[in-house]
Amino acid sequence: MVGRTINNDWSSHLDPLFKRDSFHRLLDFISYQKRNNITIFPPENQIFKAFELSSFAKTKVVIVGQDPYHNIHQAHGLSFSVPDDVKIPPSLANIYKELESDLNISPNNSGNLERWAKQGVLLLNSSLTVEKNSPGSHTKTPWVEFTESVIHLLSNHKQNLVFILWGSYAQQKTELIDTDKHLVLTASHPSPFSAYKGFFGCKHFSKTNEYLKMNNLQQINW
Repeated sequence: MVGRTINNDWSSHLDPLFKRDSFHRLLDFISYQKRNNITIFPPENQIFKAFELSSFAKTKVVIVGQDPYHNIHQAHGLSFSVPDDVKIPPSLANIYKELESDLNISPNNSGNLERWAKQGVLLLNSSLTVEKNSPGSHTKTPWVEFTESVIHLLSNHKQNLVFILWGSYAQQKTELIDTDKHLVLTASHPSPFSAYKGFFGCKHFSKTNEYLKMNNLQQINW
């Protein structure tokens, strides 16, 4: 799979995961879908973009999503993010609304969150691929084992991370995190169906920066 060779310090951490039987089964599954002309997002060379943009050493914040956007041109390897010139999805629009309310930062015209990733925000989906027009289609695959292992690695080998878990699916990952070493922030999902149940007003962006500052870490320029 293109992208498995990650040109930063994630490589040594992920290589053991790439060698697992479960990951080889995942490769077989994706190869099977491709042979049967099933379109998978994101493009193969962007599947591991989250790791490429936020090295292990640099990662300070982890925002957990469920799976990539399933419509054409949207997914590019970062949770909640879309490429430049792609219409901002409703969940991300609500993230921008909360950011404005929390830190008085006007909504960006672009939904591309690479600027966050390059500052050490790991935008990690639980599944790194999805079938076109079929949300959740790869959530039963070994991707979940892979990304849960990533969260566990971060929790065990880093200090003072901020894990941002929006929605019940992401919040299930709390059990993988040492809450004595890291800050876990939870709220409802920013989807229009649930944002008014606790996402709006959660102030996770300012709380993240307060925690980073308290631990002598560079704050995120959201």
